[in-house]
Amino acid sequence: MVSLLHFPGLPRCVKQLTALAGLGAVLCAGSAPAYATAESAAIAALAQTPADITVTGRVIDETGGGLPGVNVVVKGTSNGTSTDPEGRYTITAPDNGTLVFSFVGYNPQEVAIGGRTTIDINLAPNTQALGEVVVTGYGTQSKRDLTGAVARVEGTEIVNQPVQTATQALQGKIAGVQITNNGAPNSQPVVRIRGTGTLLAGANPLYVVDGVQTTDIRNLSNADIATIDVLKDASAAAIYGVRGANGVIIITTKQGKEGKPVLSYSATGALSRRLVW
Repeated sequence: MVSLLHFPGLPRCVKQLTALAGLGAVLCAGSAPAYATAESAAIAALAQTPADITVTGRVIDETGGGLPGVNVVVKGTSNGTSTDPEGRYTITAPDNGTLVFSFVGYNPQEVAIGGRTTIDINLAPNTQALGEVVVTGYGTQSKRDLTGAVARVEGTEIVNQPVQTATQALQGKIAGVQITNNGAPNSQPVVRIRGTGTLLAGANPLYVVDGVQTTDIRNLSNADIATIDVLKDASAAAIYGVRGANGVIIITTKQGKEGKPVLSYSATGALSRRLVW
């Protein structure tokens, strides 16, 4: 292509207009790709952003009845809701998100939304947690039907602890139970269930070992304990009357079972006075 600027016979104004036109063409040619690139990136970003949709559904149990109070949360966020008395829920979530369903006594379940607007869930009960039996008063009761504040510690959790008494082994294992020691050999630890309730701190709990009430379990070996149940509130310990006002610690010892015999030995010692050589 021959430029008009090389013809000396043309008027000067024509040459100036030609130069301006060429400069404008260069500027437009350089900016057009940048504009197209920015516009394409914005369109791609909008296309990748998941759209929020409204998801509805119903949560039922193993019998087909609605579960009220089930927590429904969008995984990885704080966006959540709960089911109504009939087990129905409504939540706004990304179409590619995941819903997490959880309820006390049932196994949690995660479900990918996948663009669906209706998701019905059947929660399965946690048979291991609800089937556990705890000692309450003079009998036993399933955790499914238990309403009182009862905490359990298995004997396997305390048998290998380097302590002398079963009471010391409970330190830090049950919420609301405070256990302190004065450091003297063979002394009985001070146990307070849910704090001190009297002015003079005379609030020792009642101990029940295999149905027998006692006030001292220092001579009970940790290896002989199968379970320890702590009744922490008035409804759980009501069967013991005024003696259970400060809480009740129920200890069930091990019983014989089929299998090979196991023989083990352990011993501890304590001195209550200073030795003089």
